[in-house]
Amino acid sequence: MTVQRIDMPNMGIAYLVTGYEEARAAFTDPRLCRDARNAPDWLRDRVVQNQRESGLGRNMLDSDPPDHTRLRQAVKRAFTPRRVESLRPRVGEITSGLLDRMAGQDELDLMDEFAFPLPVTVICDLLGLPYADQDQFRGWTARLLMGGEDREASRAASHAIRGYLEDFVAGITVEDLPEDAQPDLTHALIRAGQLDHDELVSMLMLLLIAGHETTVNLIGTGMVSLFTNPAQLELLLADLSLVPQAVEEMLRFDGPIVSAPPRIAAQDLTLGGTDIPAGSVVAIALPAANRDPARFDDPDFLDLTRTNNAHLAFGHGTHFCLGAALARMEAEIAFTALLTRFPGIGLAVPWQDLTWRSGMVRALNALPVRLKAA
Repeated sequence: MTVQRIDMPNMGIAYLVTGYEEARAAFTDPRLCRDARNAPDWLRDRVVQNQRESGLGRNMLDSDPPDHTRLRQAVKRAFTPRRVESLRPRVGEITSGLLDRMAGQDELDLMDEFAFPLPVTVICDLLGLPYADQDQFRGWTARLLMGGEDREASRAASHAIRGYLEDFVAGITVEDLPEDAQPDLTHALIRAGQLDHDELVSMLMLLLIAGHETTVNLIGTGMVSLFTNPAQLELLLADLSLVPQAVEEMLRFDGPIVSAPPRIAAQDLTLGGTDIPAGSVVAIALPAANRDPARFDDPDFLDLTRTNNAHLAFGHGTHFCLGAALARMEAEIAFTALLTRFPGIGLAVPWQDLTWRSGMVRALNALPVRLKAA
């Protein structure tokens, strides 16, 4: 079955979508909502409580049109293909600097030395956040995304991030910015005045977390996919022009997001032949949808030459990931530069010894590598 009734922690009975076509349909069905106001009373109270505990406030992720449209409109210019492409030289510069620093080491943790600092530096640039606080962002985000594994730690981390951003926004004086300066996104949002204070802080929080966490883990899981499929790694090393296509396959094969944010059925509906009553929670399992044999040939095989690869790693429809173009560009630069500089890179431990962080994302605790073949 592609839609199954399950018992979901903290939400009770829910419906899990595992089929590709059913997932696409769920992403675009207006009867499946993100806004808690569309839930029945008993569920709305629980969802609102979870959102309050998260510290995230009013944000794009937990809203539906027209609120979602308004919030997304406020920031979408920062993520257009043209704007993202203008960041390419800076991303290349950051990447080269990290690789230079790695060059003197024989063995290192690729997550610490490369996969994390690259995207977090980029998002700090974009939001105008100080580079010196990157380690705090990493620790807070990791604990926040543990979710049900340790709700107290997750809640504390979320409120720590929000408190940090509250202080950051309070310290900004837009008048100090020269009129001809190209502002970072935070200054641009304050100057535009389209968001109230809660919406502004929530937007920055969402962009900070989502703006680096996905790419960090795309780089990490992508390298593991290559290490555990050496024939595909050799294929890529022989022709690095395949990197953009390879990134899409990495996203399909072992993407960084375990489950899309759950939806709420505002009305009775039928999905994949399963009746879903109004008020039910609907969860979309992205890894299962992206390996649906009804949609992908040999779905459990990493094929860097795969074409027609319309995966759902970034979602679909109204909530399609705003930063998808940025994540793709960062990953393409990262994989190309890393494999060009260190073509002999390999795991320093058996892949079975790698450990993964539990929670909402597919995230490695560490990725020990040797930069030269043993």
